[in-house]
Amino acid sequence: MKKKQLAVNPENPETLLDLKLTPPKEAAAGIPGVVHAVQHVLHEMDPVRGFKALAKLNQKSGFDCPGCAWPDPDDDRSAVAEYCENGAKAIAEEATTKKLGPDFFAKHSLAALSQLNDYEIGKKGRIAQPMYLAKGATHYTPIEWENAFEKIANALNALDNPNEAVFYTSGRTSNEAAFLYQLLVRQFGTNNLPDCSNMCHESSGVALNESLGIGKGSVTLEDFYIADVILIIGQNPGTNHPRMLSALQKAKANGCKIISINPLPETGLVAFNNPQTLKGVMGIKSKLTDLFLQVKLNGDMALLKALSKLLLEASKTNPEIIDTDFIQANTVGFEDWKTAILKEDIAQLAIDSGIELSQIEAAANYLKQGKKIIACWAMGLTQHKNAVETIQEVVNILLLKGSIGKPGAGTCPVRGHSNVQGDRTMGIYEKPSPAFLNQIAQTYGFVPPQKHGYDVVEAIHAMHQNKVKVFMAMGGNFLSATPDTNYTAQALEKCKLTVQVSTKLNRSHLVTGEEAIILPCLSRSDMDMLNNEPQFISCENSMGVIQKSQGNLKPVSTLLKSEPVIVAELALKLFGNHGPVKWDKYLQHYDHIRADIELTIAGFTNYNVRVREPGGFYLPNSAREGKFNVLTSQKAHFVIGKLNHIQLKENELMMMTIRSHDQFNTTIYGLDDRYRGVFNERRVIFMNPLDCQKLGYKAGDLVDLMNNEHGIERIARKFIIVEFNIPQTCSATYFPEANVLVPIQSVADKSNTPTSKMVIIQLRPHQG
Repeated sequence: MKKKQLAVNPENPETLLDLKLTPPKEAAAGIPGVVHAVQHVLHEMDPVRGFKALAKLNQKSGFDCPGCAWPDPDDDRSAVAEYCENGAKAIAEEATTKKLGPDFFAKHSLAALSQLNDYEIGKKGRIAQPMYLAKGATHYTPIEWENAFEKIANALNALDNPNEAVFYTSGRTSNEAAFLYQLLVRQFGTNNLPDCSNMCHESSGVALNESLGIGKGSVTLEDFYIADVILIIGQNPGTNHPRMLSALQKAKANGCKIISINPLPETGLVAFNNPQTLKGVMGIKSKLTDLFLQVKLNGDMALLKALSKLLLEASKTNPEIIDTDFIQANTVGFEDWKTAILKEDIAQLAIDSGIELSQIEAAANYLKQGKKIIACWAMGLTQHKNAVETIQEVVNILLLKGSIGKPGAGTCPVRGHSNVQGDRTMGIYEKPSPAFLNQIAQTYGFVPPQKHGYDVVEAIHAMHQNKVKVFMAMGGNFLSATPDTNYTAQALEKCKLTVQVSTKLNRSHLVTGEEAIILPCLSRSDMDMLNNEPQFISCENSMGVIQKSQGNLKPVSTLLKSEPVIVAELALKLFGNHGPVKWDKYLQHYDHIRADIELTIAGFTNYNVRVREPGGFYLPNSAREGKFNVLTSQKAHFVIGKLNHIQLKENELMMMTIRSHDQFNTTIYGLDDRYRGVFNERRVIFMNPLDCQKLGYKAGDLVDLMNNEHGIERIARKFIIVEFNIPQTCSATYFPEANVLVPIQSVADKSNTPTSKMVIIQLRPHQG
């Protein structure tokens, strides 16, 4: 009989634990960060294995952190600990010696596993062999690799057309695996290649391509050290990119002014105890932020317009405030944009942003004085309906100041996953350019599909509408990462087959198609041997550096395969070795993969030689070089954005989803959010005390969160109110617990990114 699906069950949320609250921390990192990192590592493995892993983490002769994409220093890379607390936690998760064998899956049904929360599921351990869930079964059973590949190939070949398959990619996938994966998909005949970028920085890519001609950031790490002003917008580096704090500390020491713009006052941007310095060990805090602007949700556009207006007004009496020569030589659209900005009402813009005009003027004064400005941003900007235009307003300010294409200045979208930028460079994109497809044709001699494929949101809709029969994920936790959890779960269950290439158990293994297969892969820290020869892979960080990554730990199982090998062996089963791609050569050595990347993708000349150089190499970056390849103008574009006015009813709040300090994306390391002072619980909603009073609630009350969009009622039950320093009418919850509230129909214009930072909700008392 059909298995009972309980993996997503809002009627029965996790049992609440014993919530404890303390005042938020005054400084990030320091000795407490070191202690927590060591505790996590030793909880998952013995000290010898743990030290062996950490000793090679982010070293030039070691492996790339599977966490965030913040770059490693080119110069003074620490030989002792070139990683942060959350990097150590990420290694503890993947290098754990806990493993799940056939006995585990025989003992635990899907229904039983589904009753666990995401933290409990993730802590079970590494998947040690391929697993298969038959139609109607209640338990996974072991399957041989050969049989698993045969079942996947048969399911794909049975489709009426290739577009009935979707191939998702996580941002931790290596360059080599990503290149082979997109090649397999395009040889199969579809561009259905959604990836995690669709849910995070897609808005950045669209905005930057339209404004500057390249969808990547333009700065290097060294630019931070010589910047005059750094804007940090909608980003929490203390939790999400902790090693960034060291760069900010060095910038501050060199006289840089830092402006932080965020709805929450995040500890890492207030002060930083660097555990690699004597002062940090002694608990002597380094203040980072010079000016904190506590913007309300989606108030960024109004704030940026206000800053631009103040700069333009001031330039009437002091023309040197803006870089007229740069504007005239390198941009188009300035006069129209200037006219539109000067028409704005500065008082109304301040109201719309939620920030006092005097504070906006203080920020403008820093920008007036600065010649070299860097703007950093993350999900706080990208996950709104007007995200693309908001990011373009950031670019407008940089263009106004001539702060692109010169040292110490430029754009810096801070990526989350460690190789999400590299995956896109390798061709993981549902809307490939004709030039990229032509290069595939030239390298391999077959014509790849031209029609654009599904992105994440489109793929979910297509599965729901029975247009997709096979779903395959190269890493990640698709269900927990995506919006509208129940809708997505229903979509996955309509597939004939779902396939997950994974290291550890997650919720996406528990909500499946009629059949499901788990293919267990090596992790970054694992030794990768092929034909008795050690292999390495490569990654691209947020600033366009390609560097090698080579694990040094013995895998926990002999039945694991690397992602490149999994793709190549599946391709051989699907196509054989008689077609245009000679898949068997990729199973000889990864150098063959890199050689074909060099033939296909610009910037990888002499790949196999340069990637072996300590620290790797930079890819070409037109914006960094002051070249703007936008359409036919070959100039950067000023873009006029429209304000997005959010109309709330009396009983409504704006909600954003956020990470705790004990998680990375959907991976939950623990149940504490140490910097915000929340311990032993994740089902909380942060609210302004005045909103609590207005709505008739108090701290500690149990509430259900709900909304109704497109006639669908969405409910997240049993959340605890935590009073916090957050703007009125705004609230925050952790994801993935609150993803059930993010409507699948609510997406950013142009990028189609779910608006997880702008969800309208109502509260009601939780009834037992």
